[in-house]
Amino acid sequence: MLDATVVGKNRVEVRGGRIKPAKGAGTAWIEVGTDPVIVGRNAACKVVLDDGKCSAVHAEFVATEQGVRVRDLGSRNGTFVGGVRVGEIFLLTATKLRIGETEMVFEPARPERITVSNISSFGPLVAENPGMRAIFDKLTKVALTDLTVLITGETGTGKELVAQALHRGSVREKKPFVIVDCGSIPPTLAEATLFGHERGAFTGAVDKRMSPFQEAEGGTIFLDELGELPIDVQPKLLRALAERRIKPVGGSTYRDVDVRVLAATRRDLVRAVNAGGFRSDLYFRVAQVKIELPALRQRLEDIPVLVRRMLKDLGDETAYERISTHTLERLMRHDWPGNVRELRNAVVVAHALATEGEEIDVAAHLGSLQEAPLPGPVFGGGGGSGGGFGSLKGRQFQDAKRDVLARFERDYFAALSDEAKGNVSEMARRAGMERAHVRAYLRRHGISAKGGDGDSPE
Repeated sequence: MLDATVVGKNRVEVRGGRIKPAKGAGTAWIEVGTDPVIVGRNAACKVVLDDGKCSAVHAEFVATEQGVRVRDLGSRNGTFVGGVRVGEIFLLTATKLRIGETEMVFEPARPERITVSNISSFGPLVAENPGMRAIFDKLTKVALTDLTVLITGETGTGKELVAQALHRGSVREKKPFVIVDCGSIPPTLAEATLFGHERGAFTGAVDKRMSPFQEAEGGTIFLDELGELPIDVQPKLLRALAERRIKPVGGSTYRDVDVRVLAATRRDLVRAVNAGGFRSDLYFRVAQVKIELPALRQRLEDIPVLVRRMLKDLGDETAYERISTHTLERLMRHDWPGNVRELRNAVVVAHALATEGEEIDVAAHLGSLQEAPLPGPVFGGGGGSGGGFGSLKGRQFQDAKRDVLARFERDYFAALSDEAKGNVSEMARRAGMERAHVRAYLRRHGISAKGGDGDSPE
């Protein structure tokens, strides 16, 4: 995405440049702007290198306000600048780089002021951040096409909302929108789940099952968490996308399908391509258009408009007037492990618990802002009419609420650990969070992983 500094109301300044291989065929200059330029061996890359030491998808160049950002995409042999292997670097002056065994030349261009769209919303999504508004502008144009779109970003950034908004903004709006969660499909059933199966096609196939591609006929199919799809099923999905037809497991004939395909993942699929976990041809087929959603911590200026929109969606037009500046400042200091989804949950809870006319303290309902938990469970047990809340009698409301929420945190992650048998990856999937944040909560509350894949919180 465009990471830019605001210069005027709708103007940003970015620093671009141009690149080319130093020697050999195809040495024409390639301009580097705000759309990423991919360099690699794969024929679908913007700059294709005939170099056996270069990865299929090797490095990415994009103009930002800090200069041209060069990012190695998990290549096997690395990207080097001045003999130093780099993961990410910003170029401001004429530079020579080495990608595989190919020397690349970079020349900077003058800083350029560009106009950013004033579109501040797309479907249910709202923003003031220039980068997000640029994304909204792109989505508005893409919605009217049948291009396949890959939506990336951390858990909770709104990938499914983007997919739904693309569908509603398209000519397929009145047709079905079908979601397939690739992350929840057992590997052995992936092909049958995607393409359907005939009765008796395998053990347990007691009935015929229709493919979600057929269910979405005329509409849109959304492949969520595409990066979790088993490698052996990926060629079959590639064929289905390319030929617009499918064959159910146990079937003998292909069936034509008319669907638009949208996909999302929280994984870095390019790195998965270089690691052998995802096919490069499927990646480029799915990512005809790539939308990278930023984490909420990268767009903190959007918190006020997001909170206002969320309260409006709850049916309370005037509720935002009850949000204090102090609350918004506390929200700005939060690390947002759950991104916009975490903010929405906090807004919903704060609005529900606030009495009429009192301040809506959204920040009081953010887990990592709480103090250490008190002993005793939040739910059930305990004598007296207060159940598990008897120890809160006589205490100030905000203090008592913090303690209850801290206990909830501990009980939630303790139960989650039990359900997932201590597997942190599975806990993260079920909680809709990044693994690093799950580990942080486990450490905070002294919860140990119990077996699983050995992925412990320590």
